[in-house]
Amino acid sequence: MDVKVKLLMFAVDLLAPLIVGYLCRFQNKLKDKFFNKMILNNILVVYPALSFLSFWVLPLNMELIWLPLLGLAMGLIPGAVGYFIAEHKYASDLERGSYVMSAILSNVGTLGGLCVFLLYGETGYAYQQLVVLFQYILMFIFCYPLAQYYYERSRGLPGGQRISVKAIIFSRNQLAVLGILLGAVLNLVGIQRPTVFGLFFNPLVHLGAWTALIPVGYSIDIAKLGDYFKSVKDIVFIKFFVTPLCVYGLASIVISDHIMLNSILVLACMPTAVNAVITARIYNLNLHIPVAAFILTTLVFLLVIYPALFMFLAYK
Repeated sequence: MDVKVKLLMFAVDLLAPLIVGYLCRFQNKLKDKFFNKMILNNILVVYPALSFLSFWVLPLNMELIWLPLLGLAMGLIPGAVGYFIAEHKYASDLERGSYVMSAILSNVGTLGGLCVFLLYGETGYAYQQLVVLFQYILMFIFCYPLAQYYYERSRGLPGGQRISVKAIIFSRNQLAVLGILLGAVLNLVGIQRPTVFGLFFNPLVHLGAWTALIPVGYSIDIAKLGDYFKSVKDIVFIKFFVTPLCVYGLASIVISDHIMLNSILVLACMPTAVNAVITARIYNLNLHIPVAAFILTTLVFLLVIYPALFMFLAYK
């Protein structure tokens, strides 16, 4: 794909849906329920289909087993740094918890998938699917109990929250994992993917980007954030320097494929995910911190980090 075409797709698929979503805030016909259904469509239809199609043709090798583990490192490394910063930076446990969630949870899913697809096509997208394989497990088993811990500590309450392993494994949010397994099985047994199936892949990527990012743009309320942008400036350093440096260093030890390594580098630079906002809302933490972190890091990523990575890797 020509570099100029890729840059056009970057603007069309990343910036445009955010702008459209934000403009939707100023109309009255479409309500929250409509945008929630749009997100659900991604989880139940688009992502499983893309996972299935990409893994059907992905060249399988032993280095792939490292990708889910590196995906965990993309959350745990910035989370550890964020924990120590939050303990000294904030007096309120509700603010500490929100800051840590903003550091841990990155937009490796929607944004990450599109960014590596623009660079490396279906192969990059398949690598991204493996990287995010444990992301829901990280959120449910680690982030949710940690958020509950901060909430209880803020109120001086003992105890914690039990997480059902069965509920995680059989959650409808894990349908993308089923797509990965089905595609990999067909790949291993040597069944060729029909050519016509490949025609659906590109449109599905664009559809997934728009239906995921429009609700994100719709959720942005800049007027309420105020000084919180100043409070989360150091998350930019965590997301775009500490995390990629550490994760890429680890990856270079165990992975030799340059496309896989470059994909990991891009994914390690992802901004704060909207899931950080959702987690803060569920556990009654400070909501403004993850919203500010999401907006600030996403803008820095879209306007500075990804264009720089794109130009560097596209001509590498």
